[in-house]
Amino acid sequence: MDKLIGDFSVGLFFWQLILFVGLVLLLKKFAWKPILDSVNEREDGIKNALASAEDAKKEMQNLNASNEQLLKDARAERDALMKDAREIKDKMISDAKEEAKEVTSKLIENAQASIEQEKQAALAELKKQVADLSIGIAETVIKKELTSKKEQLKLVEGILKEVTLK
Repeated sequence: MDKLIGDFSVGLFFWQLILFVGLVLLLKKFAWKPILDSVNEREDGIKNALASAEDAKKEMQNLNASNEQLLKDARAERDALMKDAREIKDKMISDAKEEAKEVTSKLIENAQASIEQEKQAALAELKKQVADLSIGIAETVIKKELTSKKEQLKLVEGILKEVTLK
């Protein structure tokens, strides 16, 4: 420090001071202003980017909420469509069952009517066969019994008694 004070020159100090102030003025005019402007622009750009990011974040939240609502609506619509489809299926099944019951009952009625007709026809055929058989038996019996005159008279009297008894 003693050496510094001993080598001190006022003129040199004066010129250095003038050069330093000139340099500061030059820097202020030509360097600091553009530097400060670019720093301010950068700061504004960062603020705008942060604001844009915040807006984008809010918009993403709105889109997510909108997407959730759309998903809820789609699920509700799907559930409604599934319910309608189940109701239609159940109705179709019940209609088919009802129609099958009707067709079955008609078939059963037709079958019963057919069975009744065949039964009546079979009974009529059976009666006819029984009548034919009875006539055949009666003819055979009559032929056999009517071989003598006495037996013929006896048979006629028996038939007359039966006819009057009825």
